[in-house]
Amino acid sequence: MRRLSIHLPPWLQDWLEVLIPAAQILLILVAAWLINLFFKRVIYRAGAHYALPRELLVPVRGVIRWLIIAATVLLILERMGVSATVLWTAFTGFATVGAVAFFAAWSVLSNLFCALLIVTVGPFRLGDYIELLDTAEKPGAKGRVVDINLLYTTLEDVTHREGALLQIPNALIFQRVVRRWKGGIHASIPDDAPSSVAEEAAAQALTSRS
Repeated sequence: MRRLSIHLPPWLQDWLEVLIPAAQILLILVAAWLINLFFKRVIYRAGAHYALPRELLVPVRGVIRWLIIAATVLLILERMGVSATVLWTAFTGFATVGAVAFFAAWSVLSNLFCALLIVTVGPFRLGDYIELLDTAEKPGAKGRVVDINLLYTTLEDVTHREGALLQIPNALIFQRVVRRWKGGIHASIPDDAPSSVAEEAAAQALTSRS
């Protein structure tokens, strides 16, 4: 059988060489937008259903968004004629730089991760009175929790009348023993008071509040 062939004018062929890749790039952008919207709604519903904190949902949503952006850029470059070898070389180069930057900023990232653990696990809350100990016998930094951010947990040092603040890296909290009193009820106990006196005062305060 004879095949039918359609001969297009040269000017139309030139336009098709531009329009077809442009249409493919547009479809890639639309698909990326829809995928990002889908994951955004899934994360929002999961957070509402399981009562997840916003501090945990924002980083997860950011990671997914950047992965979608990276995949979209790679697909667009491929449609524009960039070879797979060049793309793979660029990807490995960026991955290497990212790995070096990750290890260089490990202390900051560990504080960010520990901040998420503090928010989700809840070893203490705002307003609690805590004390960080190397061991259960040695006294350490203590005060009322007044702020928890992505890098530091801020304590109001009640042993000083000047209202000094202690900024403790979040990663350090998970390396120490934490003694906790709910609601900052331990503020009136002297710094050198025995632990038994502190625990008795804390128990009495809790009983009076309930």
